[in-house]
Amino acid sequence: MTMEFAKQTESVESGTVSLGIEFGSTNIKAVLIDEKFDILASGAHAWENNLVDGLWSYSLEDVKHGLQQAYANLDADVESKYGVHIKRVQAVGISAMMHGYLAFDAEENLLVPFRTWRNTNTGNAVEKLSEVFDFNIPHRWSIAHLYQAVLDNETHVRDIAHLNTLAGYVHWLLSGERVLGIGDASGMFPIDSATRDYNQTMVDKFEELTADQPWKLRDLLPQIKVAGEQCGLLTEEGARLLDPSGNLEAGAVMCAPEGDAGTGMVATNAVSPRTGNVSTGTSIFGMVVLEQPLSKPYAELDMVTTPAGDDVAMVHCNNGASELGEWAAIFADFAKRLGGEYSMSDVFQALLESSVEADSDGGGLMFFNYLAGEPITGLDEGRPMFFRTPQSSFTLSNFVRVQLYAILATLRIGMEILENEGVGLDLLVGHGGFFKTAGVGQNVMANALRTKVSVSATASNGGAWGIAVLAAYAAKPEGTLSEYLNNQVFATTQFTTAEPKAEEMEGFDAFLARYRRALAVQQAAVENS
Repeated sequence: MTMEFAKQTESVESGTVSLGIEFGSTNIKAVLIDEKFDILASGAHAWENNLVDGLWSYSLEDVKHGLQQAYANLDADVESKYGVHIKRVQAVGISAMMHGYLAFDAEENLLVPFRTWRNTNTGNAVEKLSEVFDFNIPHRWSIAHLYQAVLDNETHVRDIAHLNTLAGYVHWLLSGERVLGIGDASGMFPIDSATRDYNQTMVDKFEELTADQPWKLRDLLPQIKVAGEQCGLLTEEGARLLDPSGNLEAGAVMCAPEGDAGTGMVATNAVSPRTGNVSTGTSIFGMVVLEQPLSKPYAELDMVTTPAGDDVAMVHCNNGASELGEWAAIFADFAKRLGGEYSMSDVFQALLESSVEADSDGGGLMFFNYLAGEPITGLDEGRPMFFRTPQSSFTLSNFVRVQLYAILATLRIGMEILENEGVGLDLLVGHGGFFKTAGVGQNVMANALRTKVSVSATASNGGAWGIAVLAAYAAKPEGTLSEYLNNQVFATTQFTTAEPKAEEMEGFDAFLARYRRALAVQQAAVENS
């Protein structure tokens, strides 16, 4: 037994570990970290959203089952590595997809199925609220879902006692506390960064719009907390929900539940002004911490906050790498039919590596990854689509390259606004599966966004690790969040940086020009299929 392994085993047995669980779009992941922030074990559970009455949703039964399965798989990993079960942890953090709509009555009954961030049925509410607030309210935000339900005269509205996000709901299950991290709360309703609270002027305006309702908005929204604050303890009931076997003890400190945007900022050490990060997955979003407010609202930008409450401009694109995953599955099936047995990881690596040989503009091919609507390009619905002209260079390399370009196209459109606003950016860090194949996604992104893109050794750790770090910070807060990350978590972390290249930047710009023109084809497909 090595000394390092012995220390890790001691950390598990003594409970000086922190637990982070994040509910992503397709996976629920749990990680256990030690006091050096190294991942000791992990567990995951795959799940999928479903269309319920035309809206994307997850059932609360699936939420609870997935929570238990991810934790059980984590505990099994701990047992296989260290020969013990998890008995105690010092801190717990819950993170999840931001936004959406979870509406409960006074008896904690869910009034309508969970409406997730993927739904774009809130157009009328978005238009009205953005005008009244003079502030961009995206389709995904909880307040847009609430007001759309008001506009649609949905019968459940008058029975609402409180609203929550997915992270806030799971935190409530485990702790009994109805609170929310400020970053996640900023995707429910606009935040006043000076007060670290909901913007009171906008609260007043919303209550004028809904004066005929039997509730007041502030009574519906969860209480806001910032990074470093303790937000209750893991209750006995919560411990039994997490671990029905009875091994896990109650009493762990719980940090503020946060959204996946906030945990992405933590995982990339991008919480200070002039830093930013790009997260890729089912959706893709870029975030830049601002030094000062933007000159005006933009429909393409979300204004949210870091987990500490600092202003952030977010470019959120509903459609990320999911369609690339569908094509990878097709290639894996083809290989299997030829007698080959390859993991999806092998297939992804081969495809991404092939893109290095592509023409810089993608050979004239065109691809849309729109599985859902994309507000940045004005589409309420999406149709995944590949097409080409007879003169296009139809090769595997170009085919994969334009898929990577398509993932980044809407992000680039939004990021151009920040460039024009003169927003300073010293560090842009990428994280997520897009960067797993060394150098490929990182280089493509640097050329697409026309800026240096860095990836750290911890970039693959993701949001579950980020919320585990926030949990550890809440258990032992030392300094500001930025100081904590710089001085303790990332003190020795090494970054690799890709710089944009002139020819590749010109190639992406040529693709993007075709992409903008081809949006009319995407719109026609939506209208006629």
